[in-house]
Amino acid sequence: MSFSIGPYTFQNHLVLAPMAGVTDRPFRQLCRSLGAGMTVSEMISSRPDLRQSRKTRLRMDHEGEPGPIIVQIAGGIPELMADAARYNVDQGAQIIDINMGCPAKKVCKVDAGSALLKDTALVSSILEAVVKSVSVPVTLKIRTGWSRESRNALVVAAIAEDCGIQALTVHGRTREDKYLGVAEYETIRQVKQAVQIPVIANGDIESEEKAKMVMDFTATDAIMIGRVAQRRPWIFQRIEHYLATGKTSKEPTDQQKQIWLVNHLKNLYEFYGEFQGVRIARKHINWQLGEFSTYRQVRPALMQATRAEAQLNIINRYFEQWLTGRFAKAS
Repeated sequence: MSFSIGPYTFQNHLVLAPMAGVTDRPFRQLCRSLGAGMTVSEMISSRPDLRQSRKTRLRMDHEGEPGPIIVQIAGGIPELMADAARYNVDQGAQIIDINMGCPAKKVCKVDAGSALLKDTALVSSILEAVVKSVSVPVTLKIRTGWSRESRNALVVAAIAEDCGIQALTVHGRTREDKYLGVAEYETIRQVKQAVQIPVIANGDIESEEKAKMVMDFTATDAIMIGRVAQRRPWIFQRIEHYLATGKTSKEPTDQQKQIWLVNHLKNLYEFYGEFQGVRIARKHINWQLGEFSTYRQVRPALMQATRAEAQLNIINRYFEQWLTGRFAKAS
């Protein structure tokens, strides 16, 4: 089972959501290896003065990744967004994704992300400018609206299709909802019925059963997985198996989780360098080991470690003790 955007066909219906500070190259590669069929870069600002910063250069690094390379850009000025799209295509982007879904205050206060949903004329101007500026497919990510009183995803979807957007992702919350409450899928279902371009459903898809329910209810072409992948990056292969067979697969063994985590951390150290890599690794360790009842016993040492070797030694020693029963496994 697959779906396509422009000339590109993806191996399955599972997309890793772009998440700033999370979906860097090492994490994208991890999720690809564990079943994600499509990944998107972290959000890149359209401001040209930020292009040479280390942060932006790392976000633009796709070395060794399978194509197509998908880069997400954010901003609220049509000319700058068009220029950013051209620049990123020149750097190797094969699909440009436009962010109109981020609810973060620091993004919305500069009239970017989901703040744009308040101004459909500006939405149209940005989409038209970006689509005309590049020869590669352009996609769009939105929310259902600015607030529950102004759910305008259907209007924005129609604008997007008219402007030449080739795929649309809809998160089932409004900007005012941020990540509170629960996602709703009725609006996404209506969007899918209203447009001919591929639609991707996003929001609160945290299990195999939920993934199938959302795809069945919305009839979307794919689903996008976000925050749960931080804790359980293997969720993609479990969902893929469930969608193909209707049966749940076994949870990965603790030994498998150890191997994936250690390899991911090594990739972080190599990508960022030891100093920054060790510090970025801490959040991934917290996410992936947080489910272990005895993790709190080693967490202080892991958070205080400043060398890659020390961090890895603590993790490997912890797993060795956990797997051999030296840490009690009862919650």
